[in-house]
Amino acid sequence: MCPLPLAAAAVAARRAPLRLLNRGLAAAMSTAGPLKSVDYEVFGRVQGVCFRMYTEDEARKIGVVGWVKNTSKGTVTGQVQGPEDKVNSMKSWLSKVGSPSSRIDRTNFSNEKTISKLEYSNFSIRY
Repeated sequence: MCPLPLAAAAVAARRAPLRLLNRGLAAAMSTAGPLKSVDYEVFGRVQGVCFRMYTEDEARKIGVVGWVKNTSKGTVTGQVQGPEDKVNSMKSWLSKVGSPSSRIDRTNFSNEKTISKLEYSNFSIRY
């Protein structure tokens, strides 16, 4: 279990209103020009370092939808969808930043494509 710093605890406490906000965000994004979707897998020290929680938080800040989860082989995988510039910002974060205690060795992106509408209404952690 990740220790929750004060800022993260505040984020966790605000999750319910953010979900409602994200539904409106997803609807607004669906009319904001070309949408992109990309799958990702992050390699390195990315489990046990709050990587999923920070990924969810960053995705919501940037304004993209999708999901993130741990894999049995010690990586983190997921999908990001949204306007191309926002998806690119999230790709950069997944490649270079991550959570404070993580170490990203590499990030693989695959199945990048233009989509006509978002498949998700928010960004979530899968188990």
